[in-house]
Amino acid sequence: MDRRTLIVSGLVTLGGAGLANAQPSQLPPARPRDDGPQLRDDPVEAPPPPNSTPSYPTGGPTGSPPNDGRPPKAETYSRDEIVNSVSDFMGVTAESAGGAVERVFQSNGRPTAYIAGEEGSGAIAIGARYGRGLMYMKGREPVEVFWQGPSIGWDFGGNASRVFTLCYRLDDPRDIFQRFPGVEGSAYFIGGLGVNYQKAGDIVLAPIRAGVGFRLGANIGYLAYTRRRSIIPF
Repeated sequence: MDRRTLIVSGLVTLGGAGLANAQPSQLPPARPRDDGPQLRDDPVEAPPPPNSTPSYPTGGPTGSPPNDGRPPKAETYSRDEIVNSVSDFMGVTAESAGGAVERVFQSNGRPTAYIAGEEGSGAIAIGARYGRGLMYMKGREPVEVFWQGPSIGWDFGGNASRVFTLCYRLDDPRDIFQRFPGVEGSAYFIGGLGVNYQKAGDIVLAPIRAGVGFRLGANIGYLAYTRRRSIIPF
């Protein structure tokens, strides 16, 4: 056997012995994971989109039910409030004012508004009436009101008077601006004050008049209540 063969044989013998005596390597034992904050791989949820049609309560701050856009029912005036106002405005005694007001209250109850003003009228068979005043309602600003209207009948004379008109079932001040025909046979006199009725739909007006002049007769007609003065009574 030559020298190179002996060298190769020796290397093979040493390598086999080394492999036989080698121990298998082991991995180090696993250690528990830290309890500290961990990073999440889950995607972050995006905030919801804004509502393009938000829903708001319609009943106002007190939660009251919505209405149809018209004012709520108006507060009413007591008998004593009206008697004192009629007495002061017309310059009559409380007894005279109380007699006329009591008659109206018995027929219609408590008014929701009243108009305090002055008017003038005259007629020779055909007549006309013009007036101006302020309408008062509780919780509202006074509203200026004008009225004018024709009359026809057996009627002669003229007069100027103060007028205190009680308004019934009038909840919206705008409803006063319309024509109110007179109610036939409704006029009467109590304590020197004349009272008659006008009606349009459910609204009833009861003008109480006191004044000077002379007018005799009977007539039919209407009064148109307007925001501005009109010379033409029709």
